Amino acid sequence: MNRNLTIAGLVGAALTTVSGIIIEAVVKPASDVSDKMWSYPWTSHSLVPASLANAVLHLLVVLGTIAFLQVMTRRAGRVGGALATAGAVILFLAEFASLPIADQRLDETGPQLVGAFFGLGVALTGIGLTVAGIAVLRSPEWTGWQRYAALVAGIWSLVMIGVSATSALPVGVAIYGLTLCALFAAVLTQQPSSATEPRISARIES
Repeated sequence: MNRNLTIAGLVGAALTTVSGIIIEAVVKPASDVSDKMWSYPWTSHSLVPASLANAVLHLLVVLGTIAFLQVMTRRAGRVGGALATAGAVILFLAEFASLPIADQRLDETGPQLVGAFFGLGVALTGIGLTVAGIAVLRSPEWTGWQRYAALVAGIWSLVMIGVSATSALPVGVAIYGLTLCALFAAVLTQQPSSATEPRISARIES
């Protein structure tokens, strides 16, 4: 496990939570932009730096999911981790796809396509983390609260598919960030269980 990648993911997840809270508590109440616009609650001009900032956060999360993938020892866990990483990459790319449509309405073709692109990223992330989370629960290598983190993050990511179409999106994003914080903290702190320590010691001695 690359500790630096995990810390990068943890930072990205924490900032994602902060971003969701700020948008819900500050940006939305002050916005006079129609919620029928793609840029809502941002103006079309302010969406550009906001999307670029979000892209950076997604990239940090990508690094964290790579670290998570590296600690997966079971095939199902590796497949799930790879899907989650692919989903995070799609979310990163989708932020750039938002830039040309900043001044368009939600019912126009561009926003419909980009929205579907975001949806694909969220779905892959949710499916991947759920699959990996189930693999973690079945693995003796994870113990304590850490063994539930991936599954919780996966389930909430799947819930986000529905939340993303509502006005509660910023709150959903904040919770999504919190679940990722827990996941990356779990990767940082998880220790081999007593059942796996003898096998690890045997490999070292041999």
